[in-house]
Amino acid sequence: MKAVIINEFGPPSVLTLVEYPKPNISVGEVLIRTKYTSVNFADVKNRTGNKAKGNFPMILGLDVAGVVEEVLAETSAFEKGDRVIAFPKNGAYAEYVVANEQLVFKIPHDLSWEKAAAVPTVSFLAYILTHKVMKVSRADAVLVHAASGGVGTMLVQMAKQLGAKQIIGVVGNMKKAEIVYELGADMVLTNDNFSQHVNEYTEGNGVNIVFDSIAGDVTEESLNCLSSYGTLVQFGNSGGRAGLIKTSDLHSSCRNVKGFSLGTTRKLHPEMLQTVAEEIFALLKGEALQVPIAKIYKLEEMQEAHEFMESRQHQGKILIEI
Repeated sequence: MKAVIINEFGPPSVLTLVEYPKPNISVGEVLIRTKYTSVNFADVKNRTGNKAKGNFPMILGLDVAGVVEEVLAETSAFEKGDRVIAFPKNGAYAEYVVANEQLVFKIPHDLSWEKAAAVPTVSFLAYILTHKVMKVSRADAVLVHAASGGVGTMLVQMAKQLGAKQIIGVVGNMKKAEIVYELGADMVLTNDNFSQHVNEYTEGNGVNIVFDSIAGDVTEESLNCLSSYGTLVQFGNSGGRAGLIKTSDLHSSCRNVKGFSLGTTRKLHPEMLQTVAEEIFALLKGEALQVPIAKIYKLEEMQEAHEFMESRQHQGKILIEI
């Protein structure tokens, strides 16, 4: 089979298209012929060595949409030919992948491959953040960082559906503002001195919830516009530096910080994702969710796809057609 591997950490040029052994499955696993995969910022961190351990050769990628090719047990919930999305075991940048059955989800027949492929990581993550980690209510003013990206576009829409009274999106530059407004934001700001502008917009009240996937300075500045009893939800560090939070910034104002990782949840509580999948598919079937797709590349164009992700110019998901 064809696969994109890395043999060392480094820039996009380390991504190499090769012929690679087709994987075998064990009981409780599914072999999937990949139709689409996607590029997530975690892939960039893994490629550069900021997240992954050096077990080479390495196949990157978090999720796939494809067709079940093989199962072993007669009691399996899947059979050959099923259309599915999945979080595979050992990377997704390949023509065939293996996934644990608990992390495989049948997709509706009327859902397009492109939309299905854009769903797994960003929609699952956004749903859990807004419905379970910190359920958004009609009383909430919400701040979403990286609002034009894959997760950000989902967070804005879900906060809107849940009736948030104010939704503020933060983007890298105002060229990205239009899509965030279209998806339901009331105000879109750039990163420059965003906390001051948030406070001005909210008449000094600040926001009740901050969804932060960047960390570093963004986390620290977010506390300047987080209201008393408010919650900062931290679920990534795409900025490359951990944010520092002082206990004195929390106890006197009754504010709190919550953390979440989809990767950790896949490992420790995969059963949680089955219910989430059903909810996501219901939203997609009812067209309650738009799934913005920034660009679709071929497998052999993986280097260009990573360069596009790192440029931070994308709006929505970056897909790879296989």
